[in-house]
Amino acid sequence: MTRALPHSPSPSPSPSPSLPYALIATDLDGTLLRAGDTVSRRSYAALARARAAGARHIVVTGRPVPQVRHVLDGLGYTGLAVCGQGAQVYDAAGGRLLHSVPMDRELAEVALGKIEAEIGEVYAAVNGAGLDAAAMLIEPGYRMPHPHLATIRVARRAELWSAPINKVLLQHPELDDDELTRIARGVVGDLVNVTMAGEHTVELQPPGVSKASGLAVAAAELGLSGGATIAFGDMPNDIPMFAWAAHGVAMANAHAELVAVADEVTLSCEDDGIAVILERLYRS
Repeated sequence: MTRALPHSPSPSPSPSPSLPYALIATDLDGTLLRAGDTVSRRSYAALARARAAGARHIVVTGRPVPQVRHVLDGLGYTGLAVCGQGAQVYDAAGGRLLHSVPMDRELAEVALGKIEAEIGEVYAAVNGAGLDAAAMLIEPGYRMPHPHLATIRVARRAELWSAPINKVLLQHPELDDDELTRIARGVVGDLVNVTMAGEHTVELQPPGVSKASGLAVAAAELGLSGGATIAFGDMPNDIPMFAWAAHGVAMANAHAELVAVADEVTLSCEDDGIAVILERLYRS
């Protein structure tokens, strides 16, 4: 049975014991979603209880809109969603982008060149900008970590820049994700935002774009701020969101870098870690 994730169009009341946080921001993969892109009954019920108390819920994901829209539609989600690592704010009810920051393709190519000058060949892929760019473009050597997502293999790197892009994903044949992120950030961190969003998912984004920047835009649409927000996540790309929010909760399955800056740690996504916290905060 398909269930609609909670979303309330009405203004949020002032903070109170029954409404400790007016905004709940949740990452998807490894956080709210369990295996198979599903939300458990318990998590749904906990979000519904928070909504009944007056809280709002915003999904904040690294996936661009075309890669997450089917998940939101299947769940009946009608709220705002921050997608593409903060580059997009999507109105699920209206099926439209409220905010979008594309990646400059020349800048992306320059950044890749500088990284390769430091560590040798890397393998790249791109997510397209806009609502209709469903397939990732992947150059030779890139290993797709999520085989269920649509991809198109291109023969050479120049073809990655054939249309507007949202972000660049890169892999190295020898370096692990943490080392690749560290080196890339040291080489091109002054040009682009470098983040690690999951296994084999090191990404280059437009400068100044992060989950925090996108969430700030979405929250402003609701008349809310970071001081009224509790955020849940599992990877280093959630660190800016934790810094923006009043309270950051890392999942038990979270990356060590996120755990280090979290205000608390909950159970894993498979064990309904979000529900555990929300049940404590929003009591019937």
